[in-house]
Amino acid sequence: MSKQTGQRFASVWDAIEDTPEAAENMKLRAALMLALKAHIERAGLNQTQAAQLLNVTQPRVSDLVRGKVALFGLDALVNMATAAGLHVELTVSEATPA
Repeated sequence: MSKQTGQRFASVWDAIEDTPEAAENMKLRAALMLALKAHIERAGLNQTQAAQLLNVTQPRVSDLVRGKVALFGLDALVNMATAAGLHVELTVSEATPA
């Protein structure tokens, strides 16, 4: 799919991803990462403590808080959210026509 100059998008992911499927995936991953980062900050955890809580390594937490979304899949992020005691909900609705 070709992106045209001057085109407006609902999300930055819609603008930079090649397919609507990839954009939706990135939106979900980014939302989970932001929720995890906020949880870590609210709990006052350092990266080592967060790594223990999330059952990952400290460098993995560093990637998370730096927003390196391409390094995380949905499964991994859902697992980390659950380990942190967060509840993940998914809402599916009809897409609005482009």
